[in-house]
Order: sequence, then structure tokens, then C-alpha cells
Amino acid sequence: MRRHSTRAFVASLLLALPLLVTAAVEPNTQVPAGSRHYAASPLPDRIVASPSADPSHGFAVAWRTDGSVQAPLLEIARAGDSPAIEGIRALRATTRALQTENGLSHHHRVDIDGLQPDTAYIYRVQGRAGWSAWNQLRTLAAAGQPLTLLYFGDTQNKNLSHVSRVIRAAQKAAPDARLSLFAGDLVSGGDGVDDSEWGEWFAATAWLAQETLVAPAIGNHEYFEEFEDTPQERRVLGRHWPVTFALPGNGAAAAQQTSYWFDAQGVRVAVLDGTSALDLGTAQAQAHWLDKVLSGNPQPWTIVMLHQPFYSPREGRENAALRDVLLPVVRRHQVDLVLQGHDHTYGRRGEGQAATPQYVVTVAGPKQYRLSDEARRTMAPVAEDTQLFQVLRIDPQRLRYEARTVTGQLYDAFELHRDASGGKQRTELTEGRITPRDCPRAQTAKGRADRCWE
Repeated sequence: MRRHSTRAFVASLLLALPLLVTAAVEPNTQVPAGSRHYAASPLPDRIVASPSADPSHGFAVAWRTDGSVQAPLLEIARAGDSPAIEGIRALRATTRALQTENGLSHHHRVDIDGLQPDTAYIYRVQGRAGWSAWNQLRTLAAAGQPLTLLYFGDTQNKNLSHVSRVIRAAQKAAPDARLSLFAGDLVSGGDGVDDSEWGEWFAATAWLAQETLVAPAIGNHEYFEEFEDTPQERRVLGRHWPVTFALPGNGAAAAQQTSYWFDAQGVRVAVLDGTSALDLGTAQAQAHWLDKVLSGNPQPWTIVMLHQPFYSPREGRENAALRDVLLPVVRRHQVDLVLQGHDHTYGRRGEGQAATPQYVVTVAGPKQYRLSDEARRTMAPVAEDTQLFQVLRIDPQRLRYEARTVTGQLYDAFELHRDASGGKQRTELTEGRITPRDCPRAQTAKGRADRCWE
């Protein structure tokens, strides 16, 4: 009898074990304390391609090695069906050093120009001990050709364990995507503690970073607080950002490394630095720059991307400098989509009955906040406790937007249509959408009632 009771007790513990594991607080990375798993080596890693101002004729590549590699080569050729690669063009990289908790690393950049539109190329990058794999990437086509792109909100936390499946789901949903937009806060930590987080971001994005053009906005977590909790406290640009991505460098003078623009098959994309605008006083300078970028825009569609929302779905975040200074430029130029992150929920709204702009806040990572009452009144649809990715399919007359959950379910969708006079109409696409999602938990595993999961 006692043996049976013992067995029953053990069985009940085993049944409860998954619940105990689920409730446990998980670490932000899978790197054990003290490990330098993501230290640079002589072999190239963290390879990422990004658009030039005209990505139909060129793009740029950044990658990393250890400090033994200085000014390595990038090789590029037209992609063919034979393993015998011909017509290889070799380009020398520029190199910048970075010291992190994982040691010294060298970060390399090559800008590639003179390419043909809508053409598949292969490229590889050099280290000291060898080369990377050949990566295949197709340049963007000329304006007028259909474009598929992916859009992700904040990744930020648990990139390898939780975000990687969002990236894979997006690639499966849109294997024809040539461009990937990220709305900032790619990682969480500040300088001196975040190199392993960047390592996991690259592990999570994997081939997406190498074979689509990655265009990120900078978030507040790509900055760090210097002299925190003192009268001298200030925001300082993190040292990873300028060397991790090979961005166009055509941004506002006051935010040269963190704002930029490019054209993509009939879409003008302008990327702003919301943190600099809010905390470093660059809102007016960025507004002036954005006004020039959007004036005389020949493209039929316009997207503005920034980290902090103009209309926040989270309680207590107003972002007044963005609303007062930058939002009038967005309205004046009739921007079609404003893509944002920061608030770790989902919410979409427009301006009254107007078709555009449509303002979207979304989140790809597992850190989940709660919606404000105002967001529930002014945005539709909204979501809590949901990891999402977005697919945009665009041609000269139509822009189709879909937000899907990590399991591929349709959460939000609409189409914008251009008429013969250039006016825009919006059609809501409700068929197949799942029901709205709310947070089912009273608090997080850490006991926070203002968040849903962390």
C-alpha cells in the first residue's frame, strides 16, 4: 500500500513538472555564465547584407572575424547552375575594431555597386582561416515589379530560443521575400554585456540576414545609459550598431549613422532614429531631413519606420517630440505605412476615416507588455501575448499587408489600392483572421503585473 502511494506521489510530481518548468524564469541567452561561446574566430561570421540607396544596382555586406584579420576580401559573381563559378569580382573591405566581453573582434564592410537589377548573385567573405559559404542574393528589380518584404517588431530577448522560430515561420510564409525590415531593439543589453546577445540574434536570423537585404531601425536598447542615475546621465550610441550593419549612410546629419533611406521596387523607405529624436534633441533635424527625402518622391508607395510609436498602445508612453515634430511631416507627405515597435504588443490605427497613413506596432520577441485602455478604444485589431511577423506584397497599384502569428495564423490584413489619380483606398481583409488575443496571466514569472511575459 505504501509502495502504491509512493508511486502515485512520484507520478503526480512528474505530471506537475511541465507546469513548474513553464513557470520558471528563463535566462535571456543560452550562453552559460563565463562562457565566450560567441567570441570571434579567424573564420567569418555575423554576415549581413543591407540595401544601398538603390538596391537594384548594389548592396553592402558586413561581417566579423577576430583581430588577426585586417581588410579581407569579398568575392561576388553572377549566380549560375554550375559549381564552376566564373567572372568573380574581388572587393577589399574596410575594417573597424571592437572590444567586447568576448574579446577583440574586427568588423568588415564592403559596398558593392554596378550590379544588374533583378539578378541573382553569389558572394562570399574572407577570414584568415578560410571563406564563408557562397550566399545567394537577388538584387531588387526596377520600380513597377512586384515586391515581397518581411517586417519584424522588437526581437530583443531570448533571440535564439524564442525569436528563431518567428524568423523561420516568416521565411516559410514568404520564401520570395527580398527585403527584411526590423523595427529596433534587436538585442537587450548595453555596451560591455551584449556581444553574446548579438551572437544569438545572428544565430536566430541565420540565412535571412545573408540572403535578404536587412534594413533595421535603431531602438533604445541599441543605445546605453552613460553615468546612469547621476546628473550627467545621457544616452550614448552603442558601439555594436555602427559596425554590425552596412547601412547607406545618407541619413540626417544629426543622426548620420542611425537614419537612412532607400528605394525598393516602387517603395521609398525612410528609417528614423526615435531614441535620438526623443532623448538627444534631433527631432527637428530629422524632420527637416525626412521632409527633403519625401519631397518629390517619385515612388508610388512610402514607408516610414522607427522604433518608438507615434501612437503608443502601452500605458504612459506619449512620445511627444515624435508627435509634435515628426508626425506633421508624415501626414503632409501622405505616407502609406508607419512601421514601429517598442511597446511589445500589437496594435494598428489610422487617421480617422482616411485610408493612409496606417500606423502599426508589433512584436516578434517573447517580451510581452499589456495594452492600455486607450489602445483598445483607438486601435483595431490589438493583441497581447502574441509573437508575430508581417508580410507585405506590393505592386504599383496595390499594397497588401498581413500580420501572422508565429504559428502562421492570420491576425490582421488589409489592402491599399491606388486609383488612376493616385488616390488611396483601404480594404479591410477579415476572412480567415483568428479571434483577438489577450494576456491570460495575472502576472509574469517574476511577479510583474504590468507585463504578460518576460
